[in-house]
Amino acid sequence: MVASEEEKTFSDGHSMWARALGWCSIGLLVAFLINNILVVGFGFKEVETITTGVNGQNLSQVMIYLIFLFGGVYYASQNKQNGFRIEAKKLHLFNVYFLRACFFSVFLVGLADFTLAFCRAIGLLEIFMEDPWVKALGRGNFVGPWIHVPIIVISFVIAFFSRTLGFTWLAVLIVFAELFIVISRYVFSYEQSFMADLVRYWYAALFLFASAYTLFEEGHVRVDVIYAGLSDRAKALVNAWGSYLLGVITAATIVIIGFNGKTSVINSPVLVFEITNQGIMGMFIKYQMALFLGIFGVTMLIQFVSQFFESLADLKGEPGKRDTAIEMAH
Repeated sequence: MVASEEEKTFSDGHSMWARALGWCSIGLLVAFLINNILVVGFGFKEVETITTGVNGQNLSQVMIYLIFLFGGVYYASQNKQNGFRIEAKKLHLFNVYFLRACFFSVFLVGLADFTLAFCRAIGLLEIFMEDPWVKALGRGNFVGPWIHVPIIVISFVIAFFSRTLGFTWLAVLIVFAELFIVISRYVFSYEQSFMADLVRYWYAALFLFASAYTLFEEGHVRVDVIYAGLSDRAKALVNAWGSYLLGVITAATIVIIGFNGKTSVINSPVLVFEITNQGIMGMFIKYQMALFLGIFGVTMLIQFVSQFFESLADLKGEPGKRDTAIEMAH
């Protein structure tokens, strides 16, 4: 198929800059997250302090941003022979791996923490462990780094060898968890706060982690007033710049606000491994549920950039346009 003059013009004049825009956005995201680790984990000041005086710390932070910003431009220039679909697939496959690892993390951490909470509730730990260990397993700042974190690391290894996203299984697990609560409450007249904590934990993971993949399948609600009547090229333009101007910027706002300093809505609970108000009778996963918001923002931003590239591929008329699950269902 011969490309139209409009497509040729886009290919020659704008393809490189559109590619650089997408990869620079990813680069700035990575730089921001690294900077957040430096601020929260290593006591660095905010990068904005460079406006009041230059020092080694804030200069290194600015350099991180510049390295990843220009790294995005360099990567785009070195891979300009790749089609936009190839670039979109790279980002999507990373998202799939990361979300797969998150699924295994919440599955295994949920089971482990639920078991610990149950043992604490019935006094089983005191039978098999000495008092210092019992007290340690009753503190979130011990359970988090010494039990949860190793499980999360193992989950990322498992995800490397697995090929299932696990969202369907997580939904099934939620159903069984709810069923367990009903049977325990109405048959055995037994209920503890950690039982409801597990359901909330898995519910939050299901909705926030699955959002990026739902975007990939175009399963989110689209308020369609004029879109259905547009030409394929017009739809590609709407999807491309809508993905970037509305999607990427909104997701970036969530990430920036969520990780804005040590007292932010995400960093603050994670720093102290915050637990639920139920104390030792509940699960020690509240800090992770705060982190779910950050995971949501990061994965949605990556997926929106992927969709930006995919839409540009449609705009250029690249072969390989995929049918989403929604389109195939119709």
